[in-house]
Order: sequence, then structure tokens, then C-alpha cells
Amino acid sequence: MKYLPLIALTVAISACAAQPPAGVQSVGQSQQPPPAVATCIGQKWADSSQQQVVSQNILANGRAMDVYVPGQQPPNGAAAVVRPSYSGNGSWVGFRAGGAGSSDATSAISGCL
Repeated sequence: MKYLPLIALTVAISACAAQPPAGVQSVGQSQQPPPAVATCIGQKWADSSQQQVVSQNILANGRAMDVYVPGQQPPNGAAAVVRPSYSGNGSWVGFRAGGAGSSDATSAISGCL
């Protein structure tokens, strides 16, 4: 019985972790791990814009990353949100607009899925 509160807390945290972040539009899923998807997105954006792209590790070892649209900066800028898949292997990818247009950004993201 003394472990019941710990188990309940673990289940509650797991349920929250399985939800897409608030304010993020789902773009799709990939069979590739998050670091590979994030690198692809950053490279496409850097190549097309000829600008520096900022990426930010959200979880250790690159298990979850935010890749900011060229010209955007952490923490609130427009970004691709790359997370471990909520249902199995691979990655879930979303887009947080943060005031930037999403059509060009999401097409580059889709090319990396």
C-alpha cells in the first residue's frame, strides 16, 4: 500500500507525456528516431533560407527536440516539435506556429517524415 501513491503519480505523468504539446499542430509520424528527423528538418530549412537554424534538446540524448524556423529564437519562436512516437518506435512531429507562416515550414517538415 505504501507504493500506491507512487504508482498513481507515475501513471498520471505517463498520461500527460503521451499528449501532444499544447498549441502544436500535428504534422505526422516518421519511422526515423527524433535526432534524424530534427537534423533533416534543420538542414532543409537552412538550405532553403541560407540562414542559421537553432535546435534545442528538450530531453537528454536528443530524444526530443525543437527545431526553430530560420529567424526564430527559443523559447517561443515558430518551431518543428519532434518527439518520440506516442505509439511505438519512431517520431511524432508537430509545428508550433509562434506567429510565423506554416505552409512553407510544414512542407519542409513533411519532406523529412
